[in-house]
Amino acid sequence: MNDKTIIFDLGGVLLDWNPRYLYGTVFSGNEEMEYFLEEICSPAWNAQMDADKTFQEGIEELLPKHPAYADQIRMYQTHWSEMLRGEFPDSVAVLRELKEAGCRLAALSNWSGETFPQVKDQYGFLEWFEVLVLSGEVGVAKPDPLIFQILLRELDRTAEECIFIDDMPENIAEAARQGFDAIHFDSAENLRIDLSGKGQL
Repeated sequence: MNDKTIIFDLGGVLLDWNPRYLYGTVFSGNEEMEYFLEEICSPAWNAQMDADKTFQEGIEELLPKHPAYADQIRMYQTHWSEMLRGEFPDSVAVLRELKEAGCRLAALSNWSGETFPQVKDQYGFLEWFEVLVLSGEVGVAKPDPLIFQILLRELDRTAEECIFIDDMPENIAEAARQGFDAIHFDSAENLRIDLSGKGQL
C-alpha cells in the first residue's frame, strides 16, 4: 500500500444529487423541466451558490427575469432536500474498504455552505475524511485552481501525493494539470478497478 491521500468528490460520486428528482414532480413534462434547469436555474447559476453567493441573492436575481417561474425558482432553496436521493451504496463500499485498509481520505466538493449543514449529520461516512473542503465555505469552486491549492494546504501534501476522484471532466482535467493522479468517476465498479491498478485496494 503506498502512502497516497485519496480525495473524493461528493455529489455524483458518493451522493446522488440531481435537481430533476425535485422538478420531475413539479413540471408536467420533461421539455419544460429541461428548459427551466438549462436556462433559468441552470448549472452556471447553481455554481454561484456553490461558491460565494447566497441562495437569497441568486433567487432575487432570477425573479425579475422570469416572473412566470417565481414559485419554481424559490423551490430550489425551500425544497432543496428533495434533490438529494441518498448515498451511492457501491461507492461508499469502496470508500469503506479504503478506510479499513488505512488509506488517508479527504473530500473536495462543490457544495453550498447553506445546504451542506442539512445533510452532514445524515451520512456517517463524511466523518471518515481527514480533510473536507467545501467550495461554499472557502468561496471558490472547482475547477478553479485555487480550491485545489487550498485542499493541499489543509492536507499538507503535494498533488503528486494524492489521488483525486471526480465525475466532472473539467475538474479531472484541472487536477491532472496540477499534478494529481486523477480518476474520472463513472461507476463504482470501474473506480474499484482503477484503484486496484494503483495498488490501493
